[in-house]
Amino acid sequence: MPNMEIKRIPVLSDNYIFVLSDPQRKIAAVVDPAVAQPVIDYLQSIDAKLVAIFNTHHHGDHVDGNKQLVQQFPDLCVYGGAEDRGRIPHQQVYLQEGDTVKFGDRTAKVFFVPGHTLGHIAYYFPPLNTEGTGELFCGDTIFAGGCGRLFEGTPAQMVDSIAKLRQLPDRTRVWCAHEYTLSNLKFAVSVDGDNQDLQARYQLVQQARSQGVATIPSLLADEKQTNPFLRWDSSALQAIAKIQEPARVFARIRGMKDRF
Repeated sequence: MPNMEIKRIPVLSDNYIFVLSDPQRKIAAVVDPAVAQPVIDYLQSIDAKLVAIFNTHHHGDHVDGNKQLVQQFPDLCVYGGAEDRGRIPHQQVYLQEGDTVKFGDRTAKVFFVPGHTLGHIAYYFPPLNTEGTGELFCGDTIFAGGCGRLFEGTPAQMVDSIAKLRQLPDRTRVWCAHEYTLSNLKFAVSVDGDNQDLQARYQLVQQARSQGVATIPSLLADEKQTNPFLRWDSSALQAIAKIQEPARVFARIRGMKDRF
């Protein structure tokens, strides 16, 4: 049975780094290393060699650990999006929509998801069987209860990108890079307050965060039901936006979130 364990490492004020490990081979990969030392410390604790960095986009709180990790593990390979050429430190592989990457026995599909940035990509590891979960590493495209700001892309690009990810199976774990869930759901309730699934989720997240419990990963099924940025085709949000065209609904809701 292919084996991939996932370790969530909190860093900075609200970032998460994800370390994928194959205990049998004693190898590891890291997704979006904002800083290096916590990754190095964890790898030493599990006696694993880092073989890959999977970057989703070029922002510093996702790539600033690359340099030190390459120095520590000079044989590793640095992956990122083709559109980020020249913007990700030590990048060696330039990925496009539909490409695949391997880690141990597992293979991930690459999605090109511009919007937050113009070069953003996501990595999706399908489940191993019907009982398992898929693993989606989506950087700052989808957050639990929210989505990334549009620093470089357009609402239409972001809707197209999120639509690709929204089509993945409900039993997909969403490993997003920030612990923003509580503030995201506080906003979501303000625009989708009649959504009973959302109200229930908001209560659970308030309780979890009051106890210092992480809310990442979330389940894609829950995002489809409660995340306003995956619900541009819901009548409730179209009514709030006073419009029906998907990109314009999204843009209106995103603008409200930016001012919230």
